[in-house]
Amino acid sequence: MGWDGIPLPVTACARLLPGPAPSPPARGVPPSMPLDHRRLCGPEESQPPLLWAGSAAEDEEDEDGAGAAPRDPCALRPLFARAGLLSQAQGSAYVELGSGTKVLCAAWGPREAAEPGPGRLLCEFRRAPFAGRGARGRPGAVAEREAEREAAAALREALEPAVRLGRYPRARLAVSALLLQDGGSALAAAVSAAALALADAGVEMYDLAVGCALCRPPALAASWMLQPAEPEERRAAARLTLALLPALNQVSAVLGGGRGGPPEDWAQALRLGLDGCHRQYPVLRQSLLRAAQRRDAAAAAATATAAAATATAAAATATAAAAATSA
Repeated sequence: MGWDGIPLPVTACARLLPGPAPSPPARGVPPSMPLDHRRLCGPEESQPPLLWAGSAAEDEEDEDGAGAAPRDPCALRPLFARAGLLSQAQGSAYVELGSGTKVLCAAWGPREAAEPGPGRLLCEFRRAPFAGRGARGRPGAVAEREAEREAAAALREALEPAVRLGRYPRARLAVSALLLQDGGSALAAAVSAAALALADAGVEMYDLAVGCALCRPPALAASWMLQPAEPEERRAAARLTLALLPALNQVSAVLGGGRGGPPEDWAQALRLGLDGCHRQYPVLRQSLLRAAQRRDAAAAAATATAAAATATAAAATATAAAAATSA
């Protein structure tokens, strides 16, 4: 049909369609629909989604750990720590657990505060939109903001006893923790990463605060487990997170709740958590030492480069002066 509703001949339609011009239909044969060369054709054969429902459920059970072999409750997961990653912050640290938890922290040294008084420690805890598994919640939801606010308050409670705030009057220190992936024991990893970032920033501290998380499965005869994964935390009947200053053997924070049994069981969980903190402490110290060595090597290289540039400039000046004298 044309713009005014007048039917167009076949040759005119062929000129309007892309591709080669179709041949006119034979007498008595109805014309076929033209091919759309700009549209991608779907598969010729398809299968219903119900065929894959069984395998998807099995994969989900494997990820939850329902079919996995029970692990040693006193065993620590592999820990990776690295300090001095971010150039935009005075101090930074990255901590990753074997369960998949990844935390990145940045710290800034003392800045002048408007109000008088002793030094203050400002803590921020944020979750990346892709940190959790499954469907993402609405960014900036009230529940998410409240959870981040509670985590920031717990982080400040664990770090304040480790920082010498009396040495920074009328100043404030800031630390920001970003949870990149939540594989379980996220708050404990954030405590270790934040303490490492503050030490990397040159903040005076009594000791590094080391975090360790525990949980107790819902079974009656189950024992406490060190560094639980996210599925284990989700099914746990009780949780416990503690922060320790290993060099001083001082507990800076204890956060927990749930049905953990009689007080003797909670005392056993505390002893297990303290042992886990002591076992993680050498890894964090070595990470801080390697960061200091890298910083010293970079400063030495920069000094050598500047000295070489100064020597080259002095040699060029002497050559020019000798040339001027001989002339």
